Amino acid sequence: MTVAGPTFDLVVAANRLPVDVVVDAHGEGTWQRSPGGLVSAMEGAMADRGAAWVGWAGEPGLAPAPFYQGNLFMHPVSLTSVEVEEYYEGFSNDTLWPIYHDVIVQATFHRHWWNTYRTVNHRFAHAIAEVAAPGATVWVHDYQLQLVPAMVRAIRPDLRIGWFNHIPFPPVELFAQLPWRRALVEGLLGADFLGFQRTADAGNFLRSCRRLLGMSTRGDTVAFTPAGGEPASRTVRVSAIPISVDFRGLTALASTSKVLSRAADIRASLGDPEILMLGVDRLDYTKGIRHRLKAYGELLQDKSLAPPSVTLMQVAMPSRERVDAYRVLRDEVERTVGQINGEFEVLGSTPIHYLRHFYPREEMVAMFVAADIMLVTPLRDGMNLVAKEYVSCRNDLGGALVLSEFTGAWHELHQAFICNPHDIEGVKQTIMQAINTPEDERRRRMKAMRKRVADHDVQRWASNYLEALASAPSKPHRLTRASTRELRGVERANRANLRASDTASERIGT
Repeated sequence: MTVAGPTFDLVVAANRLPVDVVVDAHGEGTWQRSPGGLVSAMEGAMADRGAAWVGWAGEPGLAPAPFYQGNLFMHPVSLTSVEVEEYYEGFSNDTLWPIYHDVIVQATFHRHWWNTYRTVNHRFAHAIAEVAAPGATVWVHDYQLQLVPAMVRAIRPDLRIGWFNHIPFPPVELFAQLPWRRALVEGLLGADFLGFQRTADAGNFLRSCRRLLGMSTRGDTVAFTPAGGEPASRTVRVSAIPISVDFRGLTALASTSKVLSRAADIRASLGDPEILMLGVDRLDYTKGIRHRLKAYGELLQDKSLAPPSVTLMQVAMPSRERVDAYRVLRDEVERTVGQINGEFEVLGSTPIHYLRHFYPREEMVAMFVAADIMLVTPLRDGMNLVAKEYVSCRNDLGGALVLSEFTGAWHELHQAFICNPHDIEGVKQTIMQAINTPEDERRRRMKAMRKRVADHDVQRWASNYLEALASAPSKPHRLTRASTRELRGVERANRANLRASDTASERIGT
């Protein structure tokens, strides 16, 4: 196959590129690594691999030209401002996200959001096909791109295609609410291998295939017969391969004199409390921040805890602030923090230090080293890498992890102090248990958790995933001349349509 530009044997596709533009004091922009769990995980997994990454660059309009960042080839995909609103903020985060997280808030259904989601997935599929070498491996990530596997297969049947879901996959009773459930399932079944965080998530997907689409499943496979496409019948493997973190990299960073000094400075700046509790979350309603604050406020009210001997530092990284549910959450959290601080603050000591910012990796590691109690209490989470990052940073075997049973991490970190975040009284008791457990018992727990993360780090996760994808039962087909011609023609049409859409958006002020 001949296409303009380089091609690669490994292509990763995700909603966002792993870099952001950072503008310096002179107005010069440079690409720097983005924050976020996927970026952290894939950075370690791809460090020694030359590969292409397909994703949105973060700003609406025509995409920047492809470029190299280290040994990774960045292939930006364009999104108009309307597409950002309808594909990302709308369908991905106001339709799919609530359904996939137990409908903590009500999902919104709009047909035009679905149409835009399908259009953007199509654009991603063609971008992937453009940079994939013959017979390449394609690794698609997450819920924003669930139609991409089948779309890529239609264009490039020669490719080995995998998809990994970073969030939960819902029970069939919730997934069934989606009017587009069949299209989503069939989109995913374009892959050779589907990876999930938990065995329960893989089981939920298989049950959806059986009960909603009448497909035959056997063990961890599903038999899929596309409507009128090639190949006529395929077997797709579905399995849990839980994601992890770069244990060795985090451990090494946490041991540096700069981080250790910064951790001491953090505690000193907070008045050197006897107990420093830490929460680090995206400002998302799934993370249980409101429940956590309520439990902490009641512990202060009960006088079980009291400043200045105790302080909670809550980092809440801004997220999806154009979605109504997130704006409501932000206001509620800030109001609760203000109420607790107003009622329980003593001279020179604040009960909650609330930080609504992104922080660089080194600063986050220093916070992990400084904290005595790490609070990871989501209402629902696919994995929650913060829990594993905290464990990785505790070389001293100090600290204690309070962990929600509704995280994927709970299935691996059994030695954490486990709680049900919906049970406020139970959360309070678990926090006090973590505080009052003897030091030798806390160290034993931390040592066991560190061994688990060390033995199952991000490099092992990536290796296991790619091995599972390579050994999946489906066999790729040869790339035909017709597929090549179709790819080139659709790429030209996509570029023309994007320019027209962008111009229209500017005219109507969106």
